[in-house]
Amino acid sequence: MSDMRDSDLTSYRDVQLSPDFSELRRRFRRFVFPMTALFLVWYFVYVLLADYAHGFMSQKVGGNITVALLFGLGQFVSTFAITMIYVRWADRRIDPDAEKLRHQIEGEPQ
Repeated sequence: MSDMRDSDLTSYRDVQLSPDFSELRRRFRRFVFPMTALFLVWYFVYVLLADYAHGFMSQKVGGNITVALLFGLGQFVSTFAITMIYVRWADRRIDPDAEKLRHQIEGEPQ
């Protein structure tokens, strides 16, 4: 991130227009939008299969476990996985620079 002076960030609008904030927003969007799209595709595939592919979804995999049940559980697993991936990513790629920017805005020493 570039080296801003504390006096450069006097209002929320100044922060919003700053190159550092724009970079944080770009970095955030480059991760979140594709991940959201991927999850939504996965979710809608599950819903569409459940509605239109009864034969496939009702196939037993073992005992009373069906493909639909595995896909449904996969929704929970993928939600937790995405959350863990995001937290690790944000800890490395967003939080340090966001913290620096916060210190600049609040005029605190780093």
